[in-house]
Parts: sequence; structure tokens; C-alpha cells
Amino acid sequence: MSKTTAFMLVRRLLKILYFFLIFLVGFLAGQVWDSVFYGGMTGRAIYSPSDLVGDDKITVFDDKVVIEVSGAKLSTYENTGSMLPTLGAGVNGISIVPNSSEEIKVGDIVSFRREGKLIVHRVVQKGVDSEGLFFVTKGDNSIADDGKVRFDEIERILIALIY
Repeated sequence: MSKTTAFMLVRRLLKILYFFLIFLVGFLAGQVWDSVFYGGMTGRAIYSPSDLVGDDKITVFDDKVVIEVSGAKLSTYENTGSMLPTLGAGVNGISIVPNSSEEIKVGDIVSFRREGKLIVHRVVQKGVDSEGLFFVTKGDNSIADDGKVRFDEIERILIALIY
């Protein structure tokens, strides 16, 4: 093999390697972006809410649906983006006041107030510290969590969504 042919072969292999490295860097950057901002394959899991309304409490008729729940409240949501795609403008929610902290599980969506603002976020952790039981909440589409929320701060727990 001549030096020219060997040089061309090395050059072609370097081009292939160069394109492969560009693809790999792009792929890895996409995975990091997805993980950080959308909870992608390597990111955090989003747990499903617990079932607070049994099948025996829901009756479907031809012209209506009846959900037998005491103290239910119908809510609408602002399009803040923190809970997209679960909650946004046009979504109706049915919520109740929880009777005890045992009713609230990781995955449930709760509402509470911070600095006068109503926050509606998902419970991502439940734990105990020196002050007692706490919940950590976070928007499904948020990077940071809200910190610890105590049971007495929680106003309502979401039990149904109507789109």
C-alpha cells in the first residue's frame, strides 16, 4: 500500500470517527437536557396518585356521572407551566380536604400556600424529621422541589381531573 493510499484511508477513518463523536456528544447532551428538564429516561420518576375514590363511589349514567364524595370542591387551574402536562388552563379538578396525613401518598397532588400563593404540586417524598411528618412537593414540569410541607399546611388533595 502506498503512503498516499494509507493517508487517504486514515483521513477517511478520522472523518467517520469525527461524525460519530459529534453524534455521540449531541445524543448525550439531549439525554442530559431531557433528564434535567423533563425527567427523562435517567431522570426522576413521576408517581401516580393514590386511588382515593373507590369504584363503588362512581356511577356512570347515560346523561351524567355521579361521584359520591363528601366535601368535594371543583377547581380550575392557571397555566403556570409547573404541572404541565397534567394541569393547565381548561382542566377541572375535584379535590377534598384530607382527614389525616395517612391519606396522602407519594404521587398525590396537593394544594398549599406559600407566601400567599396557592401552590398545586405533586408529593414526591414523604418523611419524618425532628419536627415530625413532612411532605416534599414538586411540579411535574419543575426543576426544583418546594421543600418540606407539613400536613397542617395542606389545604386539599386532588382526587379527580376532568379534561
